[in-house]
Amino acid sequence: MTKIIFEKSIKGMRGEILTEEPVNVDFIDKKYLRKNDFLLPEVTELEAMRHFKELSDKNFCIETGFYPLGSCTMKYNPKVNELLASLEGFCALHPLQEDEDAQGALELMYKLQESLKTITGMDAITLQGSAGAHGELCGMMIVKHYFKTRGENRKKVIIPDSAHGTNPASAGMCGFEVVNVPSNEKGQVDVEELKKLLNSDVAAIMMTNPNTLGLFEENISEIARLAHDAGALMYYDGANFNAIMGITNPKIMGFDIVHLNLHKTFSTPHGGGGPGAGPVGVVEKLKEFLPVPVVDFDGEKYFRKYDLKNSIGKIKEFWGNFNVLVKAYCYILMTGKSLKSVSEDAILSANYMKEKLKKHYKLPYDVPCMHEFVLSGDIQKEEGASTLAVAKRLMDYNFHPPTIYFPLIVHEAMMIEPTESETKARLDEFIDAMIKIAQEIKENPENVLHSPHNTPVKKVDETQAARHPDLRYRTDA
Repeated sequence: MTKIIFEKSIKGMRGEILTEEPVNVDFIDKKYLRKNDFLLPEVTELEAMRHFKELSDKNFCIETGFYPLGSCTMKYNPKVNELLASLEGFCALHPLQEDEDAQGALELMYKLQESLKTITGMDAITLQGSAGAHGELCGMMIVKHYFKTRGENRKKVIIPDSAHGTNPASAGMCGFEVVNVPSNEKGQVDVEELKKLLNSDVAAIMMTNPNTLGLFEENISEIARLAHDAGALMYYDGANFNAIMGITNPKIMGFDIVHLNLHKTFSTPHGGGGPGAGPVGVVEKLKEFLPVPVVDFDGEKYFRKYDLKNSIGKIKEFWGNFNVLVKAYCYILMTGKSLKSVSEDAILSANYMKEKLKKHYKLPYDVPCMHEFVLSGDIQKEEGASTLAVAKRLMDYNFHPPTIYFPLIVHEAMMIEPTESETKARLDEFIDAMIKIAQEIKENPENVLHSPHNTPVKKVDETQAARHPDLRYRTDA
């Protein structure tokens, strides 16, 4: 096991010394100055580098192995994306540079906006959002402001019971009352129940399509018609957009607002706290409500446009997470019209895995899925090991566990999304591991319950670890 860096400390060891001259600290208030020596490990620069390299080797990432995190689209990020995002003209450009001196960056942003308009069917795009939930918040702010300008005080937002948790959170942050609509026996929105909830107090319906079960909402056109007849707006959560690129789009389905997760659908690295990007697209009647600035082109130069009549203002400092925008645009240019095949391959992978695994795990909705599917660990729970145990055991096989216990409408849920990045051989390895774990549970559930066995950190008490983490280094330990 890797030692902590203090355990590698040897008295007198040191790295490079930048200066022997005393540092002038007269400008700092004396109450902020340290009175005692502070504890630092004493190691050479080489030992410090080795230590952090050892730590990095313990990280799990998409380059380490399969990452089938349902609803999070952990796909491969081509390294050319990183190369282009690191070009000096992009990464060294100050965000407060005048438009005349930032034409390259503005051109890229404008063309990305135009590409996303084509892909989503929307009429206008903002690139400011820094993540999916941030895009949702932006969308709900637009909904709120739209009805305010119309003199309507609509208070409710309808959200399916299978929705991502960020949906009710975003609506709630904008002061809306969240109303859940149940799913039917097919795992889709129950249209008859929806009809009972729609009235002049409803501002919007927030939906993901395909939904979090990986199922396409076959009544989406009727749902959109019902919403619009009631004067409400349709909001599209783009978390599952990887399933529909080039096949259909939110505009065709009847949505008025959509957010995209560039850091998921368009290959930018995802997870670890960011950075992300959550552009928001709107239909024509809502374009004046977008946050400012948007990037525009007058035929000669690209510029940041601020004069939107009903803009909700600015939602992020500067203009968005620009390096993520570069990578996403690079991915779109490389993929081109093959975006459709990306979604088709993701759908094929998911259905292949579903059919292989449904013989060994409960499949709540045994129908063709889109880019992901949800299994239940009910059978394994009855045999002595929960879904959490299955997820932990997968780590011993060098697979990141899928999303578990979500969506909430499936008991002991395992939400699996293979994406289009993985080969059939890799999918088969995961399938074999899942089958082996199911067999292990039948024969020796205790072994699975105490997993993982091969990771740097073994089985832990999750509740204690979350509530009482001990992050201190004790010299008396």
